Amino acid sequence: MIQRSGAVALFVLWAQCAVAQVAPLHVLASNGVRAGMEALKPACESAIGRPLAIDYDSSAGLKRKIEGGDAFDLAIITPEATAELTKAGKLANGTATEVAQTGIGFGIRAGAPKMDVSTSEAVKQALLKAKSIALVREGASRVTIEKMFERLGIAQAIASKIKLESGTVKAGEGVAKGETELEIIPISEIPLVRGVQILGPLPGELQSYVRFQASVSMTAGDAAVARKAIAFLISPVAAAVFKAYSAGPR
Repeated sequence: MIQRSGAVALFVLWAQCAVAQVAPLHVLASNGVRAGMEALKPACESAIGRPLAIDYDSSAGLKRKIEGGDAFDLAIITPEATAELTKAGKLANGTATEVAQTGIGFGIRAGAPKMDVSTSEAVKQALLKAKSIALVREGASRVTIEKMFERLGIAQAIASKIKLESGTVKAGEGVAKGETELEIIPISEIPLVRGVQILGPLPGELQSYVRFQASVSMTAGDAAVARKAIAFLISPVAAAVFKAYSAGPR
């Protein structure tokens, strides 16, 4: 009986160790890298030997969660948010690594007539003719987009058309349903909503890029595994996937 009890205790201990060994790496990731991360998830899990549990939101939303004490191992957010959280002692200093960037582009309802957005003048005319334009209220691209409106001299003319949505999904759903004619958000986020297609990127002279950095949490359960995940995310294989989702049509 004593031997059997000892065997049971050893089995329970082994089972607990086994669970600990496959505990997921908790990642907080910006919507800007969502498409790429979902495509890379199986390969990343294989590379680090652990499953990934990924929560997506805007960088601003994730920053609030981290400041509020949410537990995580790895964060993939904008450099601005990274810098503030590192200074606040939430992210490990020296771990921030750029893993991806995406340009900004236009999304329209799938099957809708396509407008020309290939030049600055074409963009200006398209925006003046559009009945409604969606932006993400807390999106990392919003400042750049509003500066573009000023640069084109149309900020006041289109002000009444602008819809500030609570997130990428909300903006995309409005476009997919035909409630909004056009959305302007990071290109990598446009395909996240079914029924929306990429019209095209902002032309070169208007284009700006949103960058994303991966950093290890100061309270990571296994910082070494988190660093291993970062190493995978900057590998040539991962870089090619992120690029494919952020470049838009060519």
